[in-house]
Amino acid sequence: MSALSLSAAFSANEMTAPVHDGRVVPEGIDWTVSAVHPSELFWRQLRFGDFDVSEMSLSSLFISISQGRQDWVAIPVFTTRRFFHTGIFVRADADIDTPSDLAGKRVGVPEYQQTAAVWTRGALQHEFGVTADRMTWFMERPPSLSHGGATRFTPPEGVRLSYIPDDVTLGQVLARGELDAAIHYIAERNLVDRTRNEAREIPDVRPLFPDPVAEGLRYYRKTGLLPVNHCVVVRKKIAEEHPWVTLNVYAAMLQAKDLAMGATARAVLPWSLIGQLPADAGRTIEATDPLPYGIKNQTDVLQTLADYLFEQGLAARRVSIEEAFAPSVLDL
Repeated sequence: MSALSLSAAFSANEMTAPVHDGRVVPEGIDWTVSAVHPSELFWRQLRFGDFDVSEMSLSSLFISISQGRQDWVAIPVFTTRRFFHTGIFVRADADIDTPSDLAGKRVGVPEYQQTAAVWTRGALQHEFGVTADRMTWFMERPPSLSHGGATRFTPPEGVRLSYIPDDVTLGQVLARGELDAAIHYIAERNLVDRTRNEAREIPDVRPLFPDPVAEGLRYYRKTGLLPVNHCVVVRKKIAEEHPWVTLNVYAAMLQAKDLAMGATARAVLPWSLIGQLPADAGRTIEATDPLPYGIKNQTDVLQTLADYLFEQGLAARRVSIEEAFAPSVLDL
């Protein structure tokens, strides 16, 4: 039997590198893999359905499902995760010293519904008491180039939101003092984000949290949440016609992660040999899983995101894990 030919796209990072360089290929699948920036990838998938298998924004996936769209089935492969609220940048002259000071301020964001923004607003509300309706929002991506353009996005009730003019970027308006803060910032070149310079390069702009690592640790110890923002999806028609595809793709992505973690462990070996790291540092890294895949150990994180999407007025209803992910992966 010949292999199933599919198109696939993933962002370029350590966990997907073994897929991009061909070291890992799913059993029974002959796929052509593209490296695409997530901002562009999700727009292309939501708007045009360019690829059979891809990374996908969890927020946009859940929003789509809440609206009745069933284009994709998800696989619990979470290639990136971060304490997104620790990435807030503020102007030094905006009198913002604590998260609560964001109330009443002008806040920029690449896209209001992107998962990073959802997690950040969730932390601001539940950790610091600042709800979205207490800020004025400015969004860089126009409807035609946004994920929300494919999910019929409109500002939630009570939220004041304007679009940044097409001839300027989020970074430029932040630099000019027309914004007080940015809760998420994307500088990498792609087809939908206009900003090109790093936030740290803008004069008089600084991180809200001087020690983001310490804040991330505090948040994790309190909530137990290490937020995820991407999963992997398969075109639903393909998953229905070839049910084995979902598990084979999952197994391949798990193998890719294992290879990546092994490479990290080998990279620290010289430092162990010269005594700068404990002798068993490599084994410790290999035994630690900073990016766990699967459903069962990520239920709280996924359910919290679904709750935030409904709470923030982005999803028409609360989406369950069972309706978003392929049936074959629910016991993983």
